[in-house]
Amino acid sequence: MSLPPTPAATPTAAPDERDDLAALAKGGRTNTLGFVVRLIARIPFLVIATRLYGAEALGRFASALVLIEIVALVCSLGEKRGLAQRLSDGAGEDRAAETNLVYDGILLALIYAALAAAILLVFPDPMFPNGMNSTLDMWLVATIPAFAVTEILLAAQAYRFDIATTVRARAVVEPWTISIGAGVFFFIPATREAGLALAFIASIYAGLLTAAWPFLRTYGLPRAWSPRPRGMLAMSSRAFPLVGADAIERGTRLLDIFILGLFAPPSAVGIYYAAQQIASLPQKLKTSFEPILSPVITKNLRIGNMEAIAAQVRQVGFWIIAVQLGIALVLGVPGEAVMGLWGPDYVAGTAALAFLLAAEVAASMAVVSESVLVYIARKRNLAISVGIIALQAALTIGFIQLAQGLGFGRGFQAAGAAGALLVALAASSLVKALLLRKLLAAPVSNWRWALVHAAAPVVVIGYGFTFLPEWTELVIGVPLMLATYALVIWRRGFDENDKVLFRKQVVADET
Repeated sequence: MSLPPTPAATPTAAPDERDDLAALAKGGRTNTLGFVVRLIARIPFLVIATRLYGAEALGRFASALVLIEIVALVCSLGEKRGLAQRLSDGAGEDRAAETNLVYDGILLALIYAALAAAILLVFPDPMFPNGMNSTLDMWLVATIPAFAVTEILLAAQAYRFDIATTVRARAVVEPWTISIGAGVFFFIPATREAGLALAFIASIYAGLLTAAWPFLRTYGLPRAWSPRPRGMLAMSSRAFPLVGADAIERGTRLLDIFILGLFAPPSAVGIYYAAQQIASLPQKLKTSFEPILSPVITKNLRIGNMEAIAAQVRQVGFWIIAVQLGIALVLGVPGEAVMGLWGPDYVAGTAALAFLLAAEVAASMAVVSESVLVYIARKRNLAISVGIIALQAALTIGFIQLAQGLGFGRGFQAAGAAGALLVALAASSLVKALLLRKLLAAPVSNWRWALVHAAAPVVVIGYGFTFLPEWTELVIGVPLMLATYALVIWRRGFDENDKVLFRKQVVADET
C-alpha cells in the first residue's frame, strides 16, 4: 500500500515545512556518509579483536561494556533528545542563556557519572560476569563521565543542525582510535591482556575532545553562570522518562549480551558480539537521525502542527528502513562469508547475524515513533519500553536454555538471544506506531511495497552467489546485490520528496 503524500509534497507546502525537509535531508545525507565511514572504520577493529585477542577475550570485554554503556547513558540524563526541548522551550532567550542551559546539563551529568563510577569501583562484579582479562579492565569506569558529556555536547551541536561533528566523533575518531589502540596495545607485553579495554577508553576520550572543540566554538564558556541546586533537581525529575526510554532502548541491544554472559561461555559471547558489531551498523544509522529530528519535532510541537510531525515520521522512517533493509540483505544473505572474515570459529554466529540484521529492520518504526512519543506521551512510552525489555529478557533466557537443553552449541545459543531480540523489537515497533498514530490522528507507517520489489531480486542474486567461492560472494556478489537494490528502490520506492535526501540543496516550490 502506498503512503499518502506528505505535506511537503504538495505545491502549497508551507515554507517552514520545506525548511524542515531540507534540514532532515541534510542531516540524512551527513549520517549516510557517516555510516559508510563507520563501516570502513569498524572492520579493522573487528579483525584485530577476533584474530589477535580471540573469542573468549572479546566475550569478557563485551560483557563489561554492557553495564558501562547503560550507566553512562543514564548519566547523560536523556539530553540527546531532552536538550532540544529545553532549548526550544527557551526560544527567544539570548545565546548566553542557551549556553548556560547546556552547562547545567553537563554539570549534572558529571555529578551522576562520578557517583556511578565510584559505586562500580567498589562493587565491580556486575561488570565482569565472566571475569576480567586484566586488572586494568577496572579503568573502564573512567569512560562513564566522558561518554555522558560527549552525548550532551553532540546534542547541543545537533540543536544548531551540526551533524558533521557527530559523524566525526562517532564514525571517524572513535572507531579508528579503538582500532589503532587495540593493535598497538596488543604488541606491548604490559598491556596485551588489557588491550581491548585500554583501546576503548582511548576512543571515548578522543571522541570527547572531538566534540568539545566545535562545541566551544559554537557556545563558548558559560557567562554569569552558577550551579542552581533546585533547578538541577527539577531537571533530574523531568529527565526521568527520557532517561528510562533511552536506557531501555539501548538496553535491548545489550541485555542479550548480559544474559549470554550469565548463561553461556565467554566464547559464545564473543561470537555474538562479533555478529552484533556488524548488525549494529544499521542501528547506528537510524539513531543518528534522532539529533536532527528532535529540533524539528519540538518546533512543530510548539506550534501544534501534528500533521507535519506525522509527515516527518513517515519521511524519515522510510529513509531509514530503505537503507537498513538494503544493508541487512547485503550482509545477511552471504552471512557465512561475512562471519568467516573474523575466523572459522565465528561462522557459528551466522544465524545470529541474520536475526540481528532482521531485528534492526523491524526496530526502525519503533525508534522513529519514540522520537515523538518521548515528548507527547513520555510515561506511556516508558511503560511500553519496560514491557518490551521484560519480554526480551524472558525470551532470551528461554531460548538460550532451550538450546542448551537440546544439546546445541554456542552458535545456537547466540542465535536464540538474537531471535529474542527480533521478536521484542518487532512488538515494540507495532505498539509504538499504533500509539503514535492515535495521538497524532494521522498515519505514521514507514512501510511501502517497493521494499519487497527491491528485496526480491537481491535475495535471488545473493543466493546464487552462495554456490560460488566465498571471495566471489564478497568481492562480486555484495556490490552487485547493493547496486541492484539501490536501482530498484530508487525507481520504485523513492518519490520526489525522498530524493531530496540525495540533493545538496532543496529548491522551494515557486508556487
